[in-house]
Amino acid sequence: MDFKEADLIVKYSHKISSLAKLTVQNNNIEQSLYEKYDVKRGLRDANGKGVLCGLTEISEVTAWKKENGQRVPAEGVLCYRGYNVKDLVKNTVEENRFGFEETAYLLLFGKLPNQTELNDFSEIMSEFRSLPRNFVRDVIMKQPSKDMMNMLARCVLNLYSYDPDPDNVSIPNVLRQSLALIAQLPMLAAYSYRAYRYYNTDDGSLVIHKPVSEYSTAQNILHVLRKDNSFTDLEAKVLDVCLTLHADHGGGNASTFTTHLATSTGTDTYSSTAASLGSLKGPKHGGANVKVMQMLENIKENVKKPNRAAVYDYVEKIIDKKAFDKTGLVYGIGHAVYTLSDPRAEVLEIYAGKLAKAKGLEEDFELYETVAKAASEIMTEKKNLHKPLTPNVDFYSGFVYSMLNLPASLYTPLFAIARIAGWSAHRMEELVCGGKIIRPAYECVIDRKEYLPLEKR
Repeated sequence: MDFKEADLIVKYSHKISSLAKLTVQNNNIEQSLYEKYDVKRGLRDANGKGVLCGLTEISEVTAWKKENGQRVPAEGVLCYRGYNVKDLVKNTVEENRFGFEETAYLLLFGKLPNQTELNDFSEIMSEFRSLPRNFVRDVIMKQPSKDMMNMLARCVLNLYSYDPDPDNVSIPNVLRQSLALIAQLPMLAAYSYRAYRYYNTDDGSLVIHKPVSEYSTAQNILHVLRKDNSFTDLEAKVLDVCLTLHADHGGGNASTFTTHLATSTGTDTYSSTAASLGSLKGPKHGGANVKVMQMLENIKENVKKPNRAAVYDYVEKIIDKKAFDKTGLVYGIGHAVYTLSDPRAEVLEIYAGKLAKAKGLEEDFELYETVAKAASEIMTEKKNLHKPLTPNVDFYSGFVYSMLNLPASLYTPLFAIARIAGWSAHRMEELVCGGKIIRPAYECVIDRKEYLPLEKR
């Protein structure tokens, strides 16, 4: 921010504050009107079920089942193109290989690749990882931001200028752009972080590693972020599991719905992706794992001897709005869709435990487990819930990223690095099947008014 801009902020702060009060005053809709007009706020009904507004073959989130004609809670299931995500993770791990590339192929093309198809796809990813000539110097280095999601969106929009055919929304062209973005997003995030560290911290060094063509996405992320390029196979495999679990989550989550919405307008791939990045940047969508980390650090600071009773007591204080951020929220517990369990959290819990054991952090892992149990039991009792609250994927993902020594500023970008595979699949599904611009209705509830000339107001 230059001096002129700073001076303007100070000069007009009082007037802007007054105008802000007027904004709130004249945008405060009576809550009863939402019931009168049967508005599904958040596009969800009173029971939290999403309003059906589209069809998809890409992924399915299941949290309920039918029993005796009644809808009852069920163990959560996440499927990509009909395949249970737990099976995808299990088989790639058992076969001692990386699964994110296979997952991206599945989401994009609707089938599991054979070895030749997977090799060809991985080769394309490897070739597309390289950024345009001078892009790092001219875009990333010129004005680094402290917010990596802001940098990702800015970089993606700048890639439009380097594309010889940016506005062509034919499937071959959009597929080309999508493959490039899936490959390049990890590089954009890593280089943006390194540039910010160089200019804004005491680190003093600028490290820009080129990707390795033989590496998977997970391996390259660790390779380009670490000064010495070193990482263990377990570290890369656990990060790969995280990417697989985050690759998609149905068509109705905020950022993916944004993809459908933007795509329906006929906009270009870079604008659509930037819009989805903007949705994911919102802390209600993509930043929960950072809050989990902050919450656990707060518990560590205030519970000197983290035995079961002490942890339960402090978690109850958090729930009673007497501790941490005093919102009453236990971050990473419960989910807007899943009822009895989040399958992604169940998988990640296993690998978080393995990584914690390898790094000598079993006590930290035990603390996470205790906090999860305490939050579930206390909130279920205090709120008189008919089903227990369980951890969601954010509860463990931040812990995993911290054990991998990844900076907190990259937690949400890592979410985006995985989710762009799903965004790309949904974008092409919308282009093939959509046809109409998405245009829901809003009811205007203000009275009509006569215009008053300026001198009479």
